[in-house]
Amino acid sequence: MRLQGKTAIITGGASGFGAGIVQKFITEGARVMIADINGEAAADMASDIGDQAIAHTADVSNSTSVQAMADAALTHFGHVDILVNNAGVTHLPTPLDEISEEDFDRVFNINAKSVYLTARALVPHMKQREIGAILNVASTAGVSPRPNLSWYNASKGWMITATRAMAVELAPKGIRVNALNPVAGETPLLKSFMGEDTPEIRAKFLSTIPLGRFSQPEDLGNAACFLCSDEASMITGVAMEVDGGRCI
Repeated sequence: MRLQGKTAIITGGASGFGAGIVQKFITEGARVMIADINGEAAADMASDIGDQAIAHTADVSNSTSVQAMADAALTHFGHVDILVNNAGVTHLPTPLDEISEEDFDRVFNINAKSVYLTARALVPHMKQREIGAILNVASTAGVSPRPNLSWYNASKGWMITATRAMAVELAPKGIRVNALNPVAGETPLLKSFMGEDTPEIRAKFLSTIPLGRFSQPEDLGNAACFLCSDEASMITGVAMEVDGGRCI
């Protein structure tokens, strides 16, 4: 029960890596807000979990929505110990000069601007309490970019740099900030990364991962639990690769 008594907001928590993080946090004793643009899926998941979880419909690219999410969590829990910025999107594999401005804006609003908005909404509370853990779910794409995912790659590189900048500034306030860099995983985004989901394309992706498998939601849940627990009290500014060796 490494998170016993802790409270957490997990964005994009109703599916994929986010759902894996939610389930692990619940198992380890945390109370969790499942924040997701798909409010129905979040509500169904919270209902299945029971009293330890609440659901909230949130658009992490919208400042009003993010503030409402933070206010709801603080009202329900009384305080927030952990923030997991997991919500993310990609564009389809496309040459960088052919990505539409609409797709570019969507990727950066959800993958990058959201980190700024959640920090603005919740860091003052954490500063006041002089404790807190923030975890940004970035990607191996921010370290070792894949062709034709250029602006997605860039958004995740931004997230890694933001993690380090936040960590060094917030450390004196007792707030730790870390990131996870998963490789492509068995999530709803996998097909978007690959362009199409065929055995041949899956085999090509897997050939770049030394351990020979995709990331699973459970892998991210385990890593997130450690970084957000008191066991990692001396760890901040780290971008931990959960990638089966892809970035070696």
